[in-house]
Amino acid sequence: MSTDTPPTTSTSRRRWLVLAIIGLAQLMVVLDATIVNIALPSAQADLGFTDESRQWIVTSYALAFGSLLLLGGRLGDVFGRKRVFIVGLAGFAGASALGGFASSFGMLVGARALQGAFGALLAPAALSLLTTTFTEPQERNRAFSVFGVIGASGAAIGLILGGALTELLDWRWTMFVNLFLAVPAAVAALRLLPRDAVAGQRTPIDLPGTLTASGGLFALVYGFSSAESDGWGAPITIAALVAGVALLVAFVVVERRVEHPLLPLRVVAHRARAGGFLAIALVGAGLFGVFLFLTYYMQQTLGFSPLESGLAFLPLMAMLMPTGAIGQMRLLPRFGPRPVVAAGMALSAGAMLMLTGVEAGSSYASAVLPALLVIGVGLGLVFGIAMDTAVRGVEGADAGVASALVNTGQQIGGSIGTALLSTLAAGAAGAYASSHPGVADLAAQSAVHGYTVAFTWSAAIFAVGAIAAWVLLPSEAPDVAVGAEPVFAH
Repeated sequence: MSTDTPPTTSTSRRRWLVLAIIGLAQLMVVLDATIVNIALPSAQADLGFTDESRQWIVTSYALAFGSLLLLGGRLGDVFGRKRVFIVGLAGFAGASALGGFASSFGMLVGARALQGAFGALLAPAALSLLTTTFTEPQERNRAFSVFGVIGASGAAIGLILGGALTELLDWRWTMFVNLFLAVPAAVAALRLLPRDAVAGQRTPIDLPGTLTASGGLFALVYGFSSAESDGWGAPITIAALVAGVALLVAFVVVERRVEHPLLPLRVVAHRARAGGFLAIALVGAGLFGVFLFLTYYMQQTLGFSPLESGLAFLPLMAMLMPTGAIGQMRLLPRFGPRPVVAAGMALSAGAMLMLTGVEAGSSYASAVLPALLVIGVGLGLVFGIAMDTAVRGVEGADAGVASALVNTGQQIGGSIGTALLSTLAAGAAGAYASSHPGVADLAAQSAVHGYTVAFTWSAAIFAVGAIAAWVLLPSEAPDVAVGAEPVFAH
């Protein structure tokens, strides 16, 4: 069929089946960032590792995922997105099985690192497949609204699923559950995704760029993880952050000079795309304030069980889903990204300010629920539209690495947010305890004070996001042509 022929009903239906596959893969990657967190105490009791070692279950995944994303995106561009997508699914499933059968701490850490490495192949391939499959404006808006909802709600789904599996079955099922997502998705991808059209002469991989980018991102993620556990002034924290910045500066220098760059700078030089990337990074940084500290507050202060604290996030998801669809389908074509994303950021900032009023004696219904409803609306207006803007108009040969940059921004933003907010909360809690020695139930009061400080800084992060969105994003509705050819129109 020629590229000028309108898509038939069968090809249109096939594209939506592809979206289901891509959505499953994205859900698996996103929820894995939180599903294991709730299972950590049970895994620790089973495998017998120390409190100091526990963070490596989370950090090993973040290090591998964050440092290899750009390479994973470029591999999809060079070797074909279908190949890389299926390899990512198969590898993620194998690593999850290894983690589920782990008999030692080292085996579990190794499995988590492998999950991160294969996730770095999978996530960019999923988003680039979405970008190149849905090019008709109305279908593209609908597809990105679904994808954005998954990206924004996946962490909450991970908390719910992790709590349910840990309480009802065993912590190992937080790993095994990925097999029920990855295996069907891989089988369906083999049948439904079109054959990769890779050029006969493949573009060589930019080795200097790969080493400097991966090394720089690894050092940054490690530095922020170290700041959370050892403090910002620890020598290892300072060394890692300085090395990360230096390597990323070297990466930019390399990319300006090599013939076939890992990340062509034209991808980020575009103002609107840069705004989309920055919005995703800032949401990642601010969003962790919601999930991390609200989970602490509900479990340690309100006495919720892991499953109850996960279910408590359902109202956020209930607001996020319809708002994401309305924002992408109705508001974006009419108003453009600037006012919609800026409004979503402002609403999210307002929700975080609402949470600064929580107290040790507050109830979920009065202190937490209203803020969750508001931030659900805010995130729904941001996620899908920011992702769409970040990859819109990018050349087909760069779709993978542009998609990787979206995931990198979210990962690095999340690492910065977790480290920064954890440090600020711990410092505020300690200062409160020192200055209020006679207060009844001092430990609980100090902890809640730390949470409210973290919520205040989360609000500031979202406020910066609102300003950045207003300055960088276009106010015009997206062009009808997005610069790519539909995958199934061949």
